[in-house]
Amino acid sequence: METLHVVTFNIHKGFSPFKRRLTVHGLRDFLHGVGADLVFLQEVQGLHARHARSHADWPRQPQYEFFADSLWSDYAYGRNAVYDEGHHGNAILSRFPIAKWDNEDVSVSAYERRGLLHCEVEVPGWSSRLHCINVHLGLFAAWRHAQVRRLRARIEALVPADAPLVIAGDFNDWTRRAGEPLVRELGLSEVFEHVGGRPARSYPSRLPLLHLDRIYVRGFRVKIAHVHSGPRFARLSDHAALSALLSLA
Repeated sequence: METLHVVTFNIHKGFSPFKRRLTVHGLRDFLHGVGADLVFLQEVQGLHARHARSHADWPRQPQYEFFADSLWSDYAYGRNAVYDEGHHGNAILSRFPIAKWDNEDVSVSAYERRGLLHCEVEVPGWSSRLHCINVHLGLFAAWRHAQVRRLRARIEALVPADAPLVIAGDFNDWTRRAGEPLVRELGLSEVFEHVGGRPARSYPSRLPLLHLDRIYVRGFRVKIAHVHSGPRFARLSDHAALSALLSLA
């Protein structure tokens, strides 16, 4: 296997902007149509009893299982926010075996629960495991910087320097500063900065203005980076989806 296709998407818990309509079926159609090797999802609803009662077409299984279906054989879900009706968090869907995974709590405030979902993936023919970390950082700059420090510490402790690494997700970082330590101190590259000189505009999905979502890589060459935005995606989520085609360096 020489190339790796990855997608990251904040799916807004399976609802369109302002929660006007349920979009999980359209999201699944989009994800299956893209057919990426690895999918990084944020704001994934693991359980919500009230929505299940209110919507006749609410999936009977957790959203990450509903999306994975028969296309992604392995998946991991990091439950971050828990409340009376259910819980939500991040998920990674993989075509390849997930050998190990962990969800590290990096919440700074009790009012905003966040986690780092870290998977080690066995890609056929690769000499090292692929490390994948799915992130959804906080809304305030101080929180984001603290969470990136935790992310750096995790990488330095658990990811070998020669292992391929992908970090993707919603950085909530319109200032474009949160990821600087990943580039400066850990040697990662952001795929859209590599291709076009700046991170992708990904929010709001209909007409993206803010650079909130990112894909950082180490040990890869970037072949293609693409933003999936416009009216179709505005019906699915408030964020645009990002995708990248990578090859081992």
